[in-house]
Amino acid sequence: MGKATVLLADDHAVVRAGIRNALQGCDDIEIVGEVGDGLTLFATLAQRQPTLLLIDVTMPDFEPLAAIRQIRALYPGLKILVVSAYDDDVYVQGLLSAGVDGYHLKDQPLSDLRLAVQRVLSGERWISSPLISKLIGYADDSLPLPSLTARQLDLLRLLQQGLDNQSIAQKLGLSVKTVENHLTRLYRQLNVQSRLEAVNYIMQHPEIMALTGQASAWTVSAPDETIRESVVMLLVDDNARYRRQLKRMIAQVCPRAVMYEAGDIAEATTLVRQLVPRLVLVDVVLGEESGIHCARRIRALSPSSRIVLISAYPDREFHRLGLEAGAVAFLDKKDLDAETLRQIINDVIA
Repeated sequence: MGKATVLLADDHAVVRAGIRNALQGCDDIEIVGEVGDGLTLFATLAQRQPTLLLIDVTMPDFEPLAAIRQIRALYPGLKILVVSAYDDDVYVQGLLSAGVDGYHLKDQPLSDLRLAVQRVLSGERWISSPLISKLIGYADDSLPLPSLTARQLDLLRLLQQGLDNQSIAQKLGLSVKTVENHLTRLYRQLNVQSRLEAVNYIMQHPEIMALTGQASAWTVSAPDETIRESVVMLLVDDNARYRRQLKRMIAQVCPRAVMYEAGDIAEATTLVRQLVPRLVLVDVVLGEESGIHCARRIRALSPSSRIVLISAYPDREFHRLGLEAGAVAFLDKKDLDAETLRQIINDVIA
């Protein structure tokens, strides 16, 4: 059996040299080429026909998901091992779904890289060990949240504030008996037995407090006093699971946010026409569509909307094109934490 041929694709020559040195001790592997951008990659793949493509997908002129799908379609027998510095679980899951055979983190020992190459060439799937727990959590977060009425959401907010039944009745203008009946039905929907368990449920699933497609029948003070008014927001991302994660973070910093979500450009533009949202978060890669094109469409339909582009693939060209399309900011998904969202929302409503 002949040697496995490997093509290295990384825009940093130093990184390619390090990988080449790490693989030189493998007698059954031959490196047949190196490229540093997407345009050269496709030409070299056609010319060299390697057994394994070892690639960092953040190269210039390379749109990761679409390009990986194209490579997989053109070369179904090719093994693809991503070697990247990024450990974002959504980033990894997207590439695995697009067809790569393995994902290796650059900060892992060189011996692990050699093992990853051998495993992928033998037909196995490789994932660096630090990523496994993240991906397991990603897969487990799949149970749908109960659909609550505006009144039930109000009750949850008041429970979260520590109010007793009599105080809740006074706030809502209801009798104590009616409040008790509402709470009984609410507990049944949440599958909990008490107000304490209900509050604990909110802590575990804060995204349930974010209204989707409806306004609350009654408004209470937001726990974060820096954000005092309702903000209509639109989340545009083709990954429903990531949208839930993002809604969870937004709910923590802005319980009054009225959030809508879309998975593609057509759905996003329809909602923009209806809602005129104050803030729109758009993923740069929307399956086979371009989030930058989506941002341009939203800007044309709703000039007052503030558009923030987000991406798991940091790229200077994406940043430049996004700002030209009308986005006010471009953020790496791995940097999009609760504090960053708080700053964005405060800036929007200032």
